[in-house]
Amino acid sequence: MATTIQVSEELVDVLKKRKLSEKESYEEVIWDLLEDIEALSEETLQEIALARQQIKEGKVFTHEQVKKELGL
Repeated sequence: MATTIQVSEELVDVLKKRKLSEKESYEEVIWDLLEDIEALSEETLQEIALARQQIKEGKVFTHEQVKKELGL
């Protein structure tokens, strides 16, 4: 059974940008987004959370620091 939903113009603009072709429906775009979310494993989600925490704590290296360390 098909149904209609209301979304903001802002969301419509975002969905339009995510279309792979003009003929792709918004439903297909939404399914693709859901697949992307489901594809993230629990381990990946934990690693993302850890990385975000390290960034907040300032445990990062600049591009210049990495280049110097690698002798580039």
